[in-house]
Amino acid sequence: MKPELFLGNEAVAQAAIDAGISGVYAYPGTPSTEITEYIQQSKQALDRQVRCNWSANEKTAYEAALGMSYAGKRALVCMKQVGLNVAADVFINSAITGVNGGLVLAVADDPGMHSSQNEQDSRFYGKFAMIPVLEPSNQQESYNMAYEAFQLSEQSQLPVMLRLTTRLSHTRSGVLRREVLQPKSLKLPQSSKQFLLLPIFARKNYRHLLEKQDLLQEWAEQSKYNFFRDGADKSLGVVCCGLGWNYFQEVFADSEIPYPRVKISQYPVPVSIIRKLEELCDELLVVEEGYPLVEEQLHDFFGKGKPVHGKLDGTIDRQGELTTDKVGRALAVIYDEPFSVPECVVPRPPSFCMGCGHVDAFKALDEAIASYGAGHIFSDIGCYALAALPPFESIYTCVDMGASITMAKGAADAGFFPAIAVLGDSTFAHSGITGLLDAVNEKTNMLIVISDNQSVSMTGGQDSAAKDIIETICVGLGVDTRHIRVFVPLKKNHEEMVQIFKEEIEFEGVSVVIPRRECLQKAMWRMKRNKTK
Repeated sequence: MKPELFLGNEAVAQAAIDAGISGVYAYPGTPSTEITEYIQQSKQALDRQVRCNWSANEKTAYEAALGMSYAGKRALVCMKQVGLNVAADVFINSAITGVNGGLVLAVADDPGMHSSQNEQDSRFYGKFAMIPVLEPSNQQESYNMAYEAFQLSEQSQLPVMLRLTTRLSHTRSGVLRREVLQPKSLKLPQSSKQFLLLPIFARKNYRHLLEKQDLLQEWAEQSKYNFFRDGADKSLGVVCCGLGWNYFQEVFADSEIPYPRVKISQYPVPVSIIRKLEELCDELLVVEEGYPLVEEQLHDFFGKGKPVHGKLDGTIDRQGELTTDKVGRALAVIYDEPFSVPECVVPRPPSFCMGCGHVDAFKALDEAIASYGAGHIFSDIGCYALAALPPFESIYTCVDMGASITMAKGAADAGFFPAIAVLGDSTFAHSGITGLLDAVNEKTNMLIVISDNQSVSMTGGQDSAAKDIIETICVGLGVDTRHIRVFVPLKKNHEEMVQIFKEEIEFEGVSVVIPRRECLQKAMWRMKRNKTK
């Protein structure tokens, strides 16, 4: 069999299909989005009737995947690192219920915050939940680990986390595939109480989770993905985690690696392998992308013994993506500057697309509130958050998915007027609905702007769970139909839009304004697809 060229994310997706999944559940989020998109476009997945639509948010995605596992089938659930915060409730509890069919969580972290609010490291969630975590170092391992993770999940009866990072997710390499497995048959759990987390059953399940930890440790010690390699220079031992192994090898691409080293790609941390390295070497260096999870544990292992270097003592920069250059500096390897930036390269800060409907909506909203001064618009995560940048500088908050409505509500509760929340159609379905329910229940004096471009545009135009039903949802939650206003955000409608915003700001209570125009990028993709049919 010849290797096939895959992105890291595509390798995970193909492995899941080959391993016999019956469904993938996800909410789009960079850098994880391509996993689900690949399965959606796969003829193999289509022929096998793999369920692959987008979910409303990461929590609903994880819960649905857990339900498929309950029924005995293999399920894949995908998200980015901040999405795991949304799914944290069910994720942690699923470690206690355990699984029936194999359940694999592919979570893509974004060190460097290329398109995220933070750099959080999902390995901590895996350790917190006490489940196996796999961290591939290249595309072949991404495939192999995703393929084997379903079996590991079924053997341990636990969900298994596959932790990826941006650079691995978005780079390509040749990958050898394996035997294509048949989907599992429907089969209920052996215990009818396994998924009942009532305290009397939850205590028993939690004890089982604790009892499994020795076995998970033993598997990590024996894993083919964790190993020791000797070196002549015992002054330093190097511990490399996941993609850090690749960067470390690149430092010595033209020479023999002098140091003893350990590769870790399956967690819990393999203690005996680390101890072997520690006994041989004078000092240790930990190369890991994200937070200093392993480095912190090695400090605990060795107490006041041999020095452990890494991100905690500044040997490796704690912020941003790991790079070969950073690892090289930590090892005192001198590099020539490989590239210099040519003068013609200019900074390209993010901005709205030409002709974007959000632009016309913000121009009208800014004019409508000009007399109130600055600081009145609370935003959410999405394209419209670009209004924080010049020339608009319209919004003042952007914290997490769904926070626009609830933060504006809190400000309104404090007497702030006008309190205006701006979010998109997908974000509204993701986690804005409950905030609107709070506002309606308390008759909060606020304006909510749901800027509807009919897609999850920031991540590539995926379908929004709220498509064509926003007004119905608002009415169902109790918003007065007279104060649900819809218009088309176009320059020619500017005066009408300003007037509608002013009227709804003056209304005392909850009002919803919906500027609705299809995302131009998505419209172009749609027309292109229609031409090719």
